[in-house]
Amino acid sequence: MYTNLLLFLVAIFLFSIDSVPEVPLLPGWQALLLFLLFLVGYNRLAGKLFGREIAFRSAGYFQTEKQLSALALVAFGVTLYVCDSKYYLSWLSFGNSMPALVNISGLLLFVLFLAIMWRSGQRNYELIFGRKQSTVAFILSNIKVNLPIVLPWVILSLLYDGVALVPLPGLQKVVASEWGDLLFFSFFLFFVLIFFPPLVRRLWGCKKLPDGYLKRNLDVFCAKQNFTADYYLWPLFEGRMLTAGVMGIVPGLRYILLTPALIETMSRAELEAIMAHEIGHVKKYHMLLYVFLIAGFSLLVGMLAEPSIYLLLSLHSLNKLITVSGISVEMALTLVGAVPLLIFMLVYFRFVFGYFIRNFERQADLFSLETIGNGEAMVSAFEKISVLSGDIRDQHNWHHFGIGERIDCLEHAEREPGQIKRHNRKVRYSLFAYAAILLLTVVLVRQIPTEMLAQRYQENFAEAVLLQKVKQEPDQAIWQRLIGDLMLTRKMEEKALEAYQKAYSLEPVNPEIMNNFAWLLLTSENLNLRDPLKALTLARGAATLQPKGHVLDTLATAYWANGLVDEAVRAEKQAAFVDVGQKRFYMMRITKFTSQTYEESVREQEASQKTAQQELR
Repeated sequence: MYTNLLLFLVAIFLFSIDSVPEVPLLPGWQALLLFLLFLVGYNRLAGKLFGREIAFRSAGYFQTEKQLSALALVAFGVTLYVCDSKYYLSWLSFGNSMPALVNISGLLLFVLFLAIMWRSGQRNYELIFGRKQSTVAFILSNIKVNLPIVLPWVILSLLYDGVALVPLPGLQKVVASEWGDLLFFSFFLFFVLIFFPPLVRRLWGCKKLPDGYLKRNLDVFCAKQNFTADYYLWPLFEGRMLTAGVMGIVPGLRYILLTPALIETMSRAELEAIMAHEIGHVKKYHMLLYVFLIAGFSLLVGMLAEPSIYLLLSLHSLNKLITVSGISVEMALTLVGAVPLLIFMLVYFRFVFGYFIRNFERQADLFSLETIGNGEAMVSAFEKISVLSGDIRDQHNWHHFGIGERIDCLEHAEREPGQIKRHNRKVRYSLFAYAAILLLTVVLVRQIPTEMLAQRYQENFAEAVLLQKVKQEPDQAIWQRLIGDLMLTRKMEEKALEAYQKAYSLEPVNPEIMNNFAWLLLTSENLNLRDPLKALTLARGAATLQPKGHVLDTLATAYWANGLVDEAVRAEKQAAFVDVGQKRFYMMRITKFTSQTYEESVREQEASQKTAQQELR
């Protein structure tokens, strides 16, 4: 279940970050044909892996299923980007009013690969677990087992789209507010806590434990622990799995799930020890803490996603990578935005979430020891589970600790009772540290200059696009000119000069190129780049071809820089006549030209630069 959680999270993530291209890579019929070929290839691979001798034993069956689930994820990802699945499914959004339907349909494509896997392994399952059923029923039973993993996401997505369609401005304003998503998620979470346990119980086909000796003993035991719950038989893998579980936070909707194999295998003392373990999860508030950890992940992603993506995209090295590799800018943006988030998600659930649920399980084990008074029954139960599950005592487990590790911990705690308090303290301090990190992240993220990073990212994005265009169309002057303009706004004047020179060599009679080139030669902060005489030649040509206000202003500045003040005034007056809206600006320019020489302005700039350098020292 925990491994499948990661698989479905990655599948949802891969589909959600995929963009809908304007034009698909392949025509519809070719994309469909290729997708079918992937399905056929995956089907043959699944048949081959399930045909191995090892796959006809329970441990081998589960191992093969795990391998094929990972391969299904890979195949899904490849078909997603090669066949442009999202493009062809986008019509389901009804004009982008219900994007949740597109995402759910994308998830169904992943389930289709899993269905092929389940169909291929059906014969193995029937031989191992001794139950025959139709292929459709077998696939549906597997879907029901995994449905609780994605059902909250499905319902939340549909509700969010549904709320967006409701014609209530007040509601839309609340949802669109800074904390709207958090309020909406909290409201949804409340209903999940109430209604999800009975829904899952029905999906899994659990049946109430009949009245009798066992139920009476469990009632007596739970009453001693001041605990109430309903008991259900859990038919997981035909009830032959040796496991138990607890669901639900509200007492009236709380269930203890026991597989028939567990009941048949365990003695009364061992069952009571297992019950104490499940009660420990409730007494230690683990279900609420699971919700807290998942909500923490959502908060971290919501807070960190935008600034971290902007930070990565603002790195100048990204432009070099895009230019050298030749990949499209859109693909590079997708990868830079998606890969770090995907890694963060996997690391969080595998290590952070995994750390806590492992230690919650250990805490429940120690609660059982404390409740029963000794660990003999729990150790005995673990030994039976390890032997009957294929001698798995020494296998490590990322979410529960290995059985051998759990036995060692119980035996150690029985010898040294102080171990129980130490572990409870460890869990408590870990939760405090986690909460502190969340709070600190919220505070620190608010200090990040997101707007500045966004501006830098946009500039880098523009540069990357232009550099790619230059590579694709080296004889087009417009791309070099736009690079020069961008470099000029970023105060990268040497690069701007280089770009304008290339643009001018490609198109020497383009007025915009001549005007911008002249402006750089007149106003560059790097005084070594200035060349007033060449700027005058360029500005005259630009004004002759395109006598617009800003072009005439450049010509006036060039006259002024070359000591021709009268000509500069006439050019500015002409600019004011052509561009009446900027007349005040042009009049101010005339005042400057008549009150100060170009050389004086250069000396002022030199003094200002020296002062700035001294202050930096």
